[in-house]
Amino acid sequence: MPNLTHNKQTKLIRNFLVLVAILILSVLIFKREVKLHFDGSRSLQDVYYQTSLGPRIPGSEAHKKVIEWIVDTVEDQGWSADIQETSYNDVRVQNIVAKNRPGTPHIILGAHYDSRMYADRDPDPSKRRNPVPGANDGASGVAVLTEIIRVLPKNFEKNLWLVFFDAEDNGNIPGWDWILGSQAFVRDLSAKPNSVVIIDMIGDKDLNIHYEKNSDVELTLEIWEVARTLGYAEYFISSPKYSILDDHIPFVQSDIPAIDIIDFDYAYHHTTHDTADKVSAQSLQIVGEVLLAWLLQN
Repeated sequence: MPNLTHNKQTKLIRNFLVLVAILILSVLIFKREVKLHFDGSRSLQDVYYQTSLGPRIPGSEAHKKVIEWIVDTVEDQGWSADIQETSYNDVRVQNIVAKNRPGTPHIILGAHYDSRMYADRDPDPSKRRNPVPGANDGASGVAVLTEIIRVLPKNFEKNLWLVFFDAEDNGNIPGWDWILGSQAFVRDLSAKPNSVVIIDMIGDKDLNIHYEKNSDVELTLEIWEVARTLGYAEYFISSPKYSILDDHIPFVQSDIPAIDIIDFDYAYHHTTHDTADKVSAQSLQIVGEVLLAWLLQN
């Protein structure tokens, strides 16, 4: 005849061990979720800091200070930061390349950190020779990348480069051209990454990101599916709208899968009104969460 008391004790011990295992797993999952939480409010503070320096026009003091800040932010998280230099009409062009580990990149995320020297689309003609503050057009993309560096797991398996491109935004100005930093970067790139994602103007309070027509179709669909899964289909809209000359183009021209995540419906584009108060923590949060989720599933 079986020992009922012994069986009850065994069952109690088993149930207790299962409960302990569940509690431990729950704590680990909680810690992981906390660690991976993209903080849109903290990202917005990075936008405010960048714009507090002034317009980041190549060669300016604000440009020098933002480079120092990006490098410090990167290195504070244990990443390396290399500065790739070239010149254009005697002006230094400096891309900042952040790497989570040595080796060739599997994935590149990029954003430009410079701002436009003339607000030539300003509604007030008297202000069209003033510089653009560059809050959404420049600082927003940088702020998403710096927050990703903070929250990405240290044991992320892929070689990831976050590239902060210089001299993207001064085309149609005598003596200048568009996307100078990314053109120089791709010219010197010795190994092709699997994927390149550029983010630009992604902090608009009314976030509407359409397919960009020059972008790699397969990579676009992949990231838009991540956005849909997270419940962000109303912000990542599954229809094409614009063809943009942006930092993804040199990669596309080199047969590297690359896309541009950009909300080009921004009323303050290239005006003196592109200020930090026009940028939304929620929009930064949405884009940051999508990119982080996409990275973690690759």
